[in-house]
Amino acid sequence: MDTATDLILVIDDEPQIRRVVRNAIVPDIGRVVEASTGRSGTDAAAAQQPALVILDLGLPDMEGVEVCRTIRSWSTVPIIVLSARGSVAEKAALLDAGADDYIPKPFSTVELQARVRAQLRRARLAPVGSNHVLEADGAVIDLAKPSVKRDGVAIHLTKTEWQLLRTLIQHAGRTVTHRQLFAAVWGNSYGDAQQYLRVHIRGIRRRIERDPVRPRLIVTEPGVGYRFESEP
Repeated sequence: MDTATDLILVIDDEPQIRRVVRNAIVPDIGRVVEASTGRSGTDAAAAQQPALVILDLGLPDMEGVEVCRTIRSWSTVPIIVLSARGSVAEKAALLDAGADDYIPKPFSTVELQARVRAQLRRARLAPVGSNHVLEADGAVIDLAKPSVKRDGVAIHLTKTEWQLLRTLIQHAGRTVTHRQLFAAVWGNSYGDAQQYLRVHIRGIRRRIERDPVRPRLIVTEPGVGYRFESEP
């Protein structure tokens, strides 16, 4: 499918970074519109309705996380963050605010192109509904029944494991933070989210992964959360 008509919004106050991103995107992936501040970026996102946003954190007028949260409050557009800051806590905060991906600076243009294409492709897919059947790496997961089979053999999951797996599948390709997963399954309960999740994710992997030691379906984002990968 030709994606050259997709509009990509780049919010970054550094002209050289905007130029690098623009050269990576045009002409094979899409068209680019640029903004150098957070306010002009949110205005452009509302007015231009881009297919994807590439957002820098070091903006002169407002924090990138606030820009992300603002756009996410009224739009589901994929947001890829570029930043020289790389702490686990900051990455988790950005994903909690609604970012879909995070690329540290300096970055490879080849990697940027691949991440952009992946987010555009996922955005085109129909949302995962309760009747969704997914096949990945030998596992067949039916969210309607619910049921899961690996290589034709039925697998039993507990209620909690099902809730976790459903949440991850509904956000396939995107890292879901520990806090987001904990809230989705346990609500406002208090406790050690990472420890709770570690135990249950280990149980899910043991049942559905071909090799639980080297998982391909449920991928760990160290210190941040987990991601369901349905693509090879």
